[in-house]
Amino acid sequence: MTLTRHTLLREDMLMRRNPWSLSPLAGLMAGVGGAALMASAPVAAAETACKGDQGGLSLPPGFCASVFADGIGHARQMVAAPDGTLYVNTWSGRYYKNDTPPPGGFLVALKDTNGDGKADVVERFGETQAEGGAGGTGIGLYDGAVYAEINDRIMRYPLKAGEVVPKEAGKGQGEVVVSGLPLTGDHPMHPFAITPKGEMLVDLGSATNACEVKNRVPGSVGNEPCTEKETRGGIWRYDAKGRDQAFSPAARYVSGIRNGEGIALDAEGRVYSTQHGRDQLHEDWPKLYTQQQGFDLPSEEVVELKQGADYGWPECYFDPTRTKLVLAPEYGGDGGKKVGVCSGRQGPVAWFPAHWAPNDMKFYVGPGTEAKGAFPKAYRNGAFIAFHGSWNRAPGPQGGYVVMFQPMKDGKAAGKATSFADGFAGPVKEPGRATYRPTGLAVAPDGALYISDDVKGRIWRVTYAGADADAPVAAAPAPKVGSTASRGEGPPEGMHPDAGRAVAATLPVPKGATRQQVALGERVFHGEVGGATCGGCHGSDAKGSPIGADLTTGHWLWSDGSLAGLE
Repeated sequence: MTLTRHTLLREDMLMRRNPWSLSPLAGLMAGVGGAALMASAPVAAAETACKGDQGGLSLPPGFCASVFADGIGHARQMVAAPDGTLYVNTWSGRYYKNDTPPPGGFLVALKDTNGDGKADVVERFGETQAEGGAGGTGIGLYDGAVYAEINDRIMRYPLKAGEVVPKEAGKGQGEVVVSGLPLTGDHPMHPFAITPKGEMLVDLGSATNACEVKNRVPGSVGNEPCTEKETRGGIWRYDAKGRDQAFSPAARYVSGIRNGEGIALDAEGRVYSTQHGRDQLHEDWPKLYTQQQGFDLPSEEVVELKQGADYGWPECYFDPTRTKLVLAPEYGGDGGKKVGVCSGRQGPVAWFPAHWAPNDMKFYVGPGTEAKGAFPKAYRNGAFIAFHGSWNRAPGPQGGYVVMFQPMKDGKAAGKATSFADGFAGPVKEPGRATYRPTGLAVAPDGALYISDDVKGRIWRVTYAGADADAPVAAAPAPKVGSTASRGEGPPEGMHPDAGRAVAATLPVPKGATRQQVALGERVFHGEVGGATCGGCHGSDAKGSPIGADLTTGHWLWSDGSLAGLE
């Protein structure tokens, strides 16, 4: 089937009207599109009360944003200290095309000493690239020390009173808490959270999509048993007070979590994790799933962590239309009807649209509303979730690239999730073309919410400038710069596969090939033939993303680019 621009625009409109038609509660309204229904007066009043351009963000009435820091590297997760210092972990390496990070350590300490909403203290510490470091994602504070992931380790950096960065411990190199964490495969990051008891809960994301015999190959069945779960696809527990601990399968705390990047505690001490749902149901099993089902399945999740529990991966995925875990096709599933072993697995407490990539989560357990800048009461004890953005919705409209707010009560979702901060992506929602991608979150002692971006290294500080502590939760207005679908060119009236397209005509024709073959290849690249989603990873402009190489440079990563080489 050829997707015309008219079809994509219609799907985008439907998505904006109700992107939550597949979410946890029947009454869950559109957090993105529903914002457009707000009266213009409160929005205008909120914008007037804020200084500057909000750093390009769209926020609910009464909220203001400022750019706290910029260009600090590929900023991942963050943590705020009691004195207001914000600590950020930055990442490098193959995920970011091995580009050159800023000089100095990968850890960044930021502090605003003059109250203008911007960091005037910027200090780097920890291992540098020259010393073999590549940074990481996870970061935390415990017992007067900064804890941070770097390479295959989690390090501890003790701080003395009054220090912003550690001045001793081998010039800030720190102490090894645990080492030997796996770095191979699809999810080499190690986010973590530390409980008040000193339990360090570390995510070890899966090395594969669904533990297939051949990873991401159409029709490949799953390994039985999935021995990968012994060392990946779950949460591991270590002692935050310990030293020189070694990674071991024996430290596994829970299993069946494909990629749990956002681990957070609520006000009652319950521990939760986000979960990235698996990819490529339609691409790998086209006889069982339509292209639209590939866009919409499976849900992204929030689960409550309970020791010994199994949350389903890889044998199961969460189907929002059936509101339960169902059997994956790699393990005998039939497209969503069979449940099998999934009846004994632990389901989510909240779920969200597919492929949005929840990269961090923080509960708003900040100060009381009497603190200047603190959020209204309605936000207390709810969860903010940073959705990094999709790739596996191509050639349909991509989704995510937004920070959502999910109200919670008694450990469960308590009402509609709403778009809290939007506008990150800019005009194109694609991994390789988005202007910014929300990645990390932190709640400061003064009640401010920090949001990090791992494209350009920007950090926003969001505060509440409204006067109503009892204001209800509201959605952010639609961004002033509307985002497009991942594939939008072509005239509405065009029905021929190449109608209105000039790209194929400008591409070179390899020796032995024809212009018609090049045109067909371009359609395959964009998922219009064969169900491929090449453009999802490599971008519709083929210039690459963190999950797909740049195909326009003429540099072959392997083989000579011939058909035989690709095969």
